[in-house]
Amino acid sequence: MSEPARARAVLSTEDFKLISQAVLFYLKAHEDSPESVKFSNLYHRLGSAAGR
Repeated sequence: MSEPARARAVLSTEDFKLISQAVLFYLKAHEDSPESVKFSNLYHRLGSAAGR
């Protein structure tokens, strides 16, 4: 049996930066939204993922 092919990244580091900027833009525009906590957590996760 041959080994499975190595997994490839779906998103690049540049993609994480762009998504992070979009989430930050949303956060600034919707600061009082109840969902802003979820978006804030996503923003921080994206930042840590881009640094890998």
